[in-house]
Amino acid sequence: MAWVIDNGHSAINFSARHMMLTTARGQFEKFSGTVNFDEKNPTDTTVDVTVETASLNSKDEKRDGHLKSPDFLDVAQFPTLTFKSKRVKHIDDTSAKLTGDLTIKGVTKEVTLDVEYHGQQKAPWGSTSAGFTGTTKINREDWGLTWNVALETGGLLVGKDVKIEIDLEIVKQPEAETATVA
Repeated sequence: MAWVIDNGHSAINFSARHMMLTTARGQFEKFSGTVNFDEKNPTDTTVDVTVETASLNSKDEKRDGHLKSPDFLDVAQFPTLTFKSKRVKHIDDTSAKLTGDLTIKGVTKEVTLDVEYHGQQKAPWGSTSAGFTGTTKINREDWGLTWNVALETGGLLVGKDVKIEIDLEIVKQPEAETATVA
């Protein structure tokens, strides 16, 4: 069954260490995708998401400019990053491992997200929504994001590990609309 991401109730967040002292956080504000959520057999679920890299917002204009530059995401040359699922490992009724290909800056690597299923609700206007949270940690250098500066007292300015946290609300598409699109 086709489901569409409800952007108004979803978020793609990231965080990394700054100067080995604090955590710098940000989000991508524009993304789209579909989830073919198989409620009866969750292992048959597929996910396909595209994120607009220029929509990055870390609440610091100077940092955003640097993250969008060729030192990091190079948004002029790579306007999107994508995630395409390959398999789902069902753990229990509320948790799974979602493995897929994450493409950043033209480099594709397999990642696994720990996914928590929050259930479904019928909205007052008749649609049905489902909620999920997904988390993973990647080494940004695996995708060629290697820019850094050594600190005078030791260590690096930007941490290599990036935590990704996704809150996703998806809306079930009516059968008639699904058939028309296919």
